[in-house]
Amino acid sequence: MSGKTLTRMDLTEAVFREVGLSRNESADLVESVLQHMSDSLVRGETVKISSFGTFSVREKAARVGRNPKTGEEVPILPRRVLTFRPSHLMKDRVAAGNSERTD
Repeated sequence: MSGKTLTRMDLTEAVFREVGLSRNESADLVESVLQHMSDSLVRGETVKISSFGTFSVREKAARVGRNPKTGEEVPILPRRVLTFRPSHLMKDRVAAGNSERTD
């Protein structure tokens, strides 16, 4: 694993190089897309990006957990969690990338 992390700045730079918008316009575009995705998820909507994957919000019910150190039962409150399910194409691309590695 290379340890490299893709950041907003990397996305902005890619839009700048590939699309030809100015750096400020590229940053605004990336920010706008991420904001639309975030807003949709906050509203409980699913965000599906073809050939990439699906982001969705899951409602988890309250349950009783256990402190692993003491064994004491602890109530876990209901909550919303963000999940990502990669598309089959994305899974295949990642798997192919793993098999091509030679390090």
